[in-house]
Amino acid sequence: MLHQTRGIALHSTKFSETSSVVKIYTELFGLQSYLIKGVRKQKSKVKAGLFQPLTLLDLIVYHKDKSSLQNLKEVNYSNPYHEIPFDIRKSSIALFINELVYKTIHEEEPNPELFLFLHKNCLKLDATTNNFALFHLVFSMQLTRYLGFMPQLNYSDTTPFMNLREGVFQTTPPDHSDFLDPVMSLHFFHLLQIQEMADVSLQIPSKTRDTLLEMILIYYRLHITGFREMKSHHVLHTVLE
Repeated sequence: MLHQTRGIALHSTKFSETSSVVKIYTELFGLQSYLIKGVRKQKSKVKAGLFQPLTLLDLIVYHKDKSSLQNLKEVNYSNPYHEIPFDIRKSSIALFINELVYKTIHEEEPNPELFLFLHKNCLKLDATTNNFALFHLVFSMQLTRYLGFMPQLNYSDTTPFMNLREGVFQTTPPDHSDFLDPVMSLHFFHLLQIQEMADVSLQIPSKTRDTLLEMILIYYRLHITGFREMKSHHVLHTVLE
C-alpha cells in the first residue's frame, strides 16, 4: 500500500553495486530502512545527494508491517537547505545532530511530536544567524525530553550539584564520579531552561562548551543502554572555537 509521508535522512549504506539502504526517520512510521535501487548508477533518476545526513524529504513509500526493508516509490526535497551545506560550522553541527539522532532513536513506530521537534530544529539550524555555537548543546538537552530522561529542573542555591546518574540536582556531591560541580551545574541548568534558540542570549566560553558537551554525552551513555561512542563532536571543538 502506498503512503505519503515526510522524512529525515539519517544514514546510507551500500547494498549492492548499484543500490543502497537508507535509514530515514519518517513522520508516519518512525525509523525505517528503504532499499533504493539503482541510486549508485551514474544516470540514476534518484540522486544519492538526496540522502545526505538530515536532508528533509517528501516521500511516497510502500509499507509492509513487520518488514525490515521497505521500498520507496518517489522521493523529493521537502525543504532544501540554504546555509547548512555551505557553512562549515552549521554543517558540523548538523553532522553531530544526525549522529546523535541515529544513535538514540530506533523505534519503528510513529512519534509525531518527536518528528516535528527534529524537523523544526533542522530548519532552525539552517535559518539561525546568531549564537548558534550553543545550538547543539541546547538541542541535546531538549532531545532528552522526547527520549524520556530529561533532567529535573530543580537547581537552586541549596541543590547545586547535578547527579548525572539520577538526573537531579542535589545538595551534596553523590558517592560516585558522575556529577557536575556547582559552576558546571549552573551552565547545565541554563541550557535546560532554553526553549527557543531565537531567545538565546547565554554566552559560554568555548572550553566550557566543550566540557559541557562531554558531560551531556556522559548523561546519554548513563541513560541509554548500548549508547555508542560519538565521533562527530570532536570536529565541533575545532570549528566552533
